[in-house]
Amino acid sequence: MAKRKTPELNTQSTADIAFLLLCYFLMVSTMDQQSGLQRRLPPMPDKNQKVEDQKVNRRNIIIVRINSADRIFAGTEGVDISQLKDKVKEFLQNPTDDPKLPEKEKKDIEGFQKDFPVSKGVISLQNDRGTSYRAYIAVQNELVKAVNELRDEFGMEYFGKPYAKLTEEQQTIAKKAIPQNISEAEPKDVSKK
Repeated sequence: MAKRKTPELNTQSTADIAFLLLCYFLMVSTMDQQSGLQRRLPPMPDKNQKVEDQKVNRRNIIIVRINSADRIFAGTEGVDISQLKDKVKEFLQNPTDDPKLPEKEKKDIEGFQKDFPVSKGVISLQNDRGTSYRAYIAVQNELVKAVNELRDEFGMEYFGKPYAKLTEEQQTIAKKAIPQNISEAEPKDVSKK
């Protein structure tokens, strides 16, 4: 009996087709974009720089806490996420010059105005190790949204445009008039004592 020859497949063009399909799917598919918090970290301090202990008046700090059950506290009272932005805006503005809210310091803003009252308010964000990432990001967004709305209001009042439509110079003025002072403390584990 004669051996039968098995037919061979012509695979010469298969590699070309696979390459073309790969290129096609790379061009038509969308890649997930990673989202995160847009923060600029402060530069590393000089090794020869002396460490100064800065004293901050208690009235100038609002402590925003998120516990392990994702409950939010602004100051001493519990707040809903929908109330947080307005609470922070009121704290930073201190419209009635309440002695329990932050004091204002008169600063000379170059290219704008001398002796402009700028809030000394600092937002201190503290969370528990058991805090969910979703709650943490939601609180971060509300804090930044409060500052952005204050900058929008500033832009409308002094330049007739919201912050995003201001020139670069005007945005710098708005940043100096409405500073974003958010301090993040290291997460704590309150379940262990």
